[in-house]
Amino acid sequence: MFDQTIRDLVSAAADHAEIRLQRGEAHRVSVLSGKLVGNVSSRSAGAMARVYNNGVWGVASSCSSDETELRRLFAAAAENASLLNARRPKNRGPLGSGAPVFYEDRRVIRKTEQKQLIDFAMALDSHIGGSYPGLLSRSVGLIANCGQKTLYTENGGFSYQIFPRCYAVVAMSVDTPDGEPVELFDVFGGGAGFFTDFYGDPAALYAGVDRLYTELMQKREGVFPNAGVRTCVIDPAISGMIAHEAVGHTVEADFVLAGSVAKGAVGQAVASPLVSITDFAHTAFGQAAPLPVRVDDEGTLCADAPLIRDGILTGYMHNAESAAVFGMENRGNARANAYSDEPLIRMRNTAIHPGTDKLENMIASVEDGYYLTRTQNGQADTTGEFMFGVTSGYEIKNGKLGRALRDTTISGVAFQTLKTVDMLSDGVNWDFAGHCGKKQPIAVSMGGPAIRCRVNIGGR
Repeated sequence: MFDQTIRDLVSAAADHAEIRLQRGEAHRVSVLSGKLVGNVSSRSAGAMARVYNNGVWGVASSCSSDETELRRLFAAAAENASLLNARRPKNRGPLGSGAPVFYEDRRVIRKTEQKQLIDFAMALDSHIGGSYPGLLSRSVGLIANCGQKTLYTENGGFSYQIFPRCYAVVAMSVDTPDGEPVELFDVFGGGAGFFTDFYGDPAALYAGVDRLYTELMQKREGVFPNAGVRTCVIDPAISGMIAHEAVGHTVEADFVLAGSVAKGAVGQAVASPLVSITDFAHTAFGQAAPLPVRVDDEGTLCADAPLIRDGILTGYMHNAESAAVFGMENRGNARANAYSDEPLIRMRNTAIHPGTDKLENMIASVEDGYYLTRTQNGQADTTGEFMFGVTSGYEIKNGKLGRALRDTTISGVAFQTLKTVDMLSDGVNWDFAGHCGKKQPIAVSMGGPAIRCRVNIGGR
C-alpha cells in the first residue's frame, strides 16, 4: 500500500521527478598503539523529492519518510521548482525520463556487530606491536558501511540497491636516523561486501602487514629524489589517482560546462595512443567492479562511460540534464551520498586500461629515474593540473631498483603527462577505499596498470 502511494504521488509530475528513500549504517573502529580510541556505530534514514521544471530543479528532503511527510516533501519540491522557474528560468524545455528502469537487489543484508570489528582490530594491533620493534606509533582502523537506496521515478521506474563496503587501514611510523619521523599506511582486504565476507582470521593479513613494515624500514633509510622532470614508473595506486583526479573531473559535464580543459576537446588527442580510460558502471575487465552501481540516483540504467580511447577524448560523464544539453548518451553518472544530497555528476570506478608490458621490463627500461608506489593524497583542478603526495618509492639506476625514497610530490598537467606514456603493465589493481569530495563525499574506486611516463618530481 505504501509502495503504491509513492508511485501514485511521483507519477503525478508533469516532467521528470523522483522520490528517493535511503537508509544507512556505518561502523568504525580505531586502535592506536594498543588502545581503542574510536568506536562508532551510527544509523541514518530519510527521503528526498526532486521535481524538474523547464531547466530548474525543486528539491526537498526530510529525515522522516512516512506517507504524510512524503506528500509534503513532493509538494514542496514541486513548489520550489515552480518558484525557481518563475524567478530564474532556464527555458530548457521538458527533460523526461525515457523508458522506465527496474532493478531490485536481492542480496540479504548481514548485520555487522561492533564487537567483531573491535576484536579483529585489537588482534591485528597486538600482532603488529609484538612483531615489529622500533615503531614510533601504529594504528589499525576498520570501516564497515552499508547503504540502501530505493528510488521511484515519474515514468514508473523503480530501483532498490544496497551498497555494503568495508576495509581495513594499517599505519605505522618510525624515527629516521636524523630524528625525522616517517610513516606508511595501506589498505588490507575488504571491498564491496560485508565484514564477514573479507575478515575472518587476522593472520590472513600478516603477510601484507609484513611487507608494509619492510617498506617502512627501507623508507627510514631513504633519500630524497632529485627534483625535476624525470622518467618514472608509476604504480596503479598513483595511476588510478591520475585517472580520477586529473582526468575524470575534467570530463564531468558540469565542469565541462563551467569551462574545464576538456571543453570542446572531444575527438582530439589528449594522451598517448596507448592510453584508454573508462568510468566503469559495475563490471570491469571481465570482473565485478569494486563499487558496482546498477541504476543511478535519477533512475538511469548505468553503463560504462568511455572517456579516452587510444589517446582520443571520446566523451564526458553526464546526468540526465547535461546529456540533453550536449546531445550525448546518459550512462548513469548521477550519484548522491546522503538522503539530503542532490544527485551530482560523479565517477564510479575510473581506471586506465592495462597494456602488454611486464612491470619488471618497465623498470629495466629506465636508465635513471624513479619507481613510485604509494600516494597519500592528491588534488587537481579543471585545467588538468595535478599534484599528488608520494609516500613510497625507489630510485631506478641502470634498470635496477635502488634506494628507497622519502616523502615527495609529483605534479604536471594530466593531458600532457599522459602523452608521454610509452609503457603500461599488463595487470590492473584497484583502490576501492577512496572517497571523492566534490561538494559531498561519496565512495569511489580508481585503478589501472603501472605506467611509464615523464613527470615532474619534487626534491627535498
